Amino acid sequence: MHTDLNPISLFLMAGPVVKAVMLMLVAASLWCWLIVAECILAVRRLGRAVRAGEGGRADPVIAAIFDGGAREAALVYPDEAVGARRERVVAAMRRRVQETVEAAHGGLAHLAVIASVGPFLGLFGTVWGIMTSFIGIAGSQDTSLATVAPGIAEALAATAIGLAAAIPAAFGYNQLVAAYGRLGKRLVRLVEDDAVRVLRPDGAGIAATGATR
Repeated sequence: MHTDLNPISLFLMAGPVVKAVMLMLVAASLWCWLIVAECILAVRRLGRAVRAGEGGRADPVIAAIFDGGAREAALVYPDEAVGARRERVVAAMRRRVQETVEAAHGGLAHLAVIASVGPFLGLFGTVWGIMTSFIGIAGSQDTSLATVAPGIAEALAATAIGLAAAIPAAFGYNQLVAAYGRLGKRLVRLVEDDAVRVLRPDGAGIAATGATR
């Protein structure tokens, strides 16, 4: 008897546990691609903001970072040295940079989860499917290849789907983390280079002595 071993038939032949594993892995794969698309758009938006800031153009993201620095610069501490004040303001803007980059991460952390859990979930489905197949072989007392092949194939399909979900997730995670890291460094350099503008004396300040911060 000929058995068609295409993906759909393998899914239909699989037991309930292996089917559940396959469905979870397919859902994880689709979720992975949605996260990657979302993060790529976020990286592009953040990249445009960084280029605008480096070119001296107005951008809401850069303006929010420097607004945080300006509020910190407006606090006046008695006997504070100029260097200490600059360091405090730059530190405040660096925190805003970190918050901005982290906010752009979106579901990036979920890619790491898919990349690490996907292969093991697929392996679980494979082990369960092979175990079920061997139990069926023992019950039928038939060890021919035609009897063994479908069960083994449906079990191995779970591992294949797990890898199909995990590989793009791992690649996308590593590439996106590197992209966010590069943009974060450029933002920090921009902050440090432009800190003097935020610290320009304008005669205004908020007394910080005894203030709750």
